[in-house]
Amino acid sequence: MEEILMTDNSLQSLMEQEESIVARFYRSAPKTALNIFGVMMPVDAVRAEFTTWRDEQLSWRNGIALHDQSYHMHNLRVRGKDALALFSHLGINSFATFRPGAAKQFIACSPEGYVIGDAILYYLDEEDLLLVGNPASTDWVQYHAETGDFEVEAELDPVWALNKDKRRLVWRYQVEGPNAYELLEELNGGPLPEIKFFRSATISVDGHEVRAMRHSMGGVPGLELSGSWDTRNQVKTALVQAGKKHGLRQIGSLAYFSTVMESGWWAVPFSAVYTSPALADYRAWLSDRSASARMSLGGSFFSDNPEDYYATPWDLNYGHIIKFDHDFVGREALEKMADQPHRKKVTLLWHPDDFTQVFQRLVGDGPSALHIDLPVSATGRLHYDKVLDDAGELVGFGTYPAYSYNERAMMSLGSIDERLAEPGTELTLIWGEDGGGSRSGGRVEPHEQVRIRVTVAPTPIGDVAREYRARSNAELTVTG
Repeated sequence: MEEILMTDNSLQSLMEQEESIVARFYRSAPKTALNIFGVMMPVDAVRAEFTTWRDEQLSWRNGIALHDQSYHMHNLRVRGKDALALFSHLGINSFATFRPGAAKQFIACSPEGYVIGDAILYYLDEEDLLLVGNPASTDWVQYHAETGDFEVEAELDPVWALNKDKRRLVWRYQVEGPNAYELLEELNGGPLPEIKFFRSATISVDGHEVRAMRHSMGGVPGLELSGSWDTRNQVKTALVQAGKKHGLRQIGSLAYFSTVMESGWWAVPFSAVYTSPALADYRAWLSDRSASARMSLGGSFFSDNPEDYYATPWDLNYGHIIKFDHDFVGREALEKMADQPHRKKVTLLWHPDDFTQVFQRLVGDGPSALHIDLPVSATGRLHYDKVLDDAGELVGFGTYPAYSYNERAMMSLGSIDERLAEPGTELTLIWGEDGGGSRSGGRVEPHEQVRIRVTVAPTPIGDVAREYRARSNAELTVTG
């Protein structure tokens, strides 16, 4: 291992200067959900709305949704004879049947067994893999590629806001919805090859060769397309023009970041890198400009101890992904946790009266509640609301508060004690910050905390999404 020397501009040095890194995250959040999420997509390419966010949400259930994913995720390309060994060392997944042309949801944990992050891992070719997703995951892999005993080269293609060349490795479009395959067959000039879940094939779009991987953002049938950066405009134009008669909508950043609520994906867990003694060198390697140092946090739950925000794979419904068929970071801790009680990921449906009461306070004489932006109401890149049982005891968290026009409901993605995870269970979510916003240093308006009645529901929330997820999981069980 290469020795890491801490600098004055590392995450570790920043934490040593701060009384509480969690309090810093609360103070650093932007003021609106659009600033929190939309800033990752350049407005000249992906507007906040192309039609309206409500019309765009409907498209992935009723027509075709075209998501432009070319700008807001890190791409980390890892090449060399130890490329697969590196990911196997870090991932809780099995790699026994992983072959070129396949992809998987890569999940990494700390030595203590808590989730650091997840991303999509593409097996492009022998000794050539690509990790796409949140910087918490790509930073972790890049660190081990640079400092570990692996014969690999790691090349980072950062998100657009950090991309000096303003040129990505590839463009990436998600095309999904009930009419998606009809459109793609038309542009392909014939039937599409059979593509199993998280598998790839080559298709044509208006004469341009593209990689098609079966994947979904909204939990509905579709393909993720990618190709040479120089062809991005031609391919998008062909999709938009041919898609008009199929009900295609380009998806703006407002609707895009609400997909996690309908698909049930916990997109950005609180990365478990801040307290482990074994990760001191990693924190010294991370700069104070890294995503782990510049995270923003909001919601009614607050603790000075970062570990109170950590999650195990089971807490996020990733228990089935853990495979003890290889040695990996965190294996020993996860083996000890396996038979312990866990939280379970659910959907928390807000009571309609409590939801609308938040808005009614805007025209009343009393104190207002924390305003609800639509469709996504998070007040930080990470948003953790307290969820209580009938006795007022904390039983978990709600995150990604968002409104679905498809479900005509306000909801949060929840992780709660598994004993209370039965659909129909009634709980209480606390909306608004302790101290009425004072913790955020003026970042949000003064408000009064309110109690929101919530009902436990399945995740994904929609029938279409649940059926599609079940079929996809069955395919993964067969193909590995």
